Amino acid sequence: MSSDALIDRLPFGPERGFRLIVTGGGTGGHTYPALTAVRALKARLAAAGRTLDVLWVGQEESLESRVAAAEGIAFASVAVGKIRRSSNPLKMISPANMADMGRVPVGVLQARKIISRFAPDVVLATGGYVAVPVGVAATRLCHRPLVVHEQTVRLGLANKTLAGAARGVAVSSESTLTLLPASVREVAVVTGNPVRPEVLTGHAEKAVETLGLAGFDGRFPTVYVTGGAQGSQQINTLVAELLPWLLGHANVIHQCGPDNLKGLRQQTAALPRELAGRYHLTAYVGAELPDVLALADVVISRSGAGTIAELTALGKAAVFVPLATSAGNEQAHNAQHLEQAGAAIALLGEVTVDRLREAVSPLLTNPQTRGAMAERARSHGRPDAAERLVDVVLSSAAGR
Repeated sequence: MSSDALIDRLPFGPERGFRLIVTGGGTGGHTYPALTAVRALKARLAAAGRTLDVLWVGQEESLESRVAAAEGIAFASVAVGKIRRSSNPLKMISPANMADMGRVPVGVLQARKIISRFAPDVVLATGGYVAVPVGVAATRLCHRPLVVHEQTVRLGLANKTLAGAARGVAVSSESTLTLLPASVREVAVVTGNPVRPEVLTGHAEKAVETLGLAGFDGRFPTVYVTGGAQGSQQINTLVAELLPWLLGHANVIHQCGPDNLKGLRQQTAALPRELAGRYHLTAYVGAELPDVLALADVVISRSGAGTIAELTALGKAAVFVPLATSAGNEQAHNAQHLEQAGAAIALLGEVTVDRLREAVSPLLTNPQTRGAMAERARSHGRPDAAERLVDVVLSSAAGR
């Protein structure tokens, strides 16, 4: 069904705006896909001569509150209860968990008041603990259609709680469908994980110019090392030890995090000049990220849902070092899913310098191996994920 057809099926005319409540946050993995979906929905409606009225419901003084403010999106806050998971059921009954569980009903009542006043045509929940009170209030108290979007291979705790009452469930991977209960599978659609459009428009030569990579050698592939905005101590330590070997085979852009920059500068100061010219160390990669990704032939990184969505959409060979403490071990599941398809390498358990060298070596020394992995990664990418998710939102609002 075309986008115009979906909009034409809405139960109201263009004289009033489409009303959306979006909820989800706590981390960038929940927040930025929601923001990308909101932007895509706004553009879709504008192309059809319609407007979007959006309200973000989240936790006060949170990442989502700052993102909404920067985007000019109205924001309302509710009480949130975070459940600290443990493999030991007795540890789940902790004072902190009991106190937080008591906040959930308060959040539900606050969300009911917000939803009743705003009267959304649909509620979009992208996960995180804040989504639970909003989703519960929307479906059980206010009888508004709910769309749940899951970024990882396995449903997170919040989305698992809400999926059974949702009108639409959007997942990022085909493999997720078999993990869903039959009743949820009936309303599930594989959309992928929304990727910021600008990530897909980078230019490799611009990265060389912007970052001043005068010493980079075009005869070598380029490795981009990242541990996320704050950096990863584990990845930084491994790469620093491997660096003399790595620079013998590649150019390296190393995003280490602000707190790690000084120490790594001291640690790498003794690199021979011919190697140091092929090494660029930076605390943070911001607006130049699309260009850096365009330049990169191999990426060494964590395996959060957002990272995987971007790297597969671009078709990049990658070596993943999953964050062992990620909720539900989701980063390991994400990385393993791609490794099983030959679309990445996942380093699980204890990761040593030797294991990292063994993983990266064939990707640097054999262009065919690197290219084949990149193509398999691209086959798992969904650069149109935001548009697919908008389809689910519009269909749910139209009662289909």
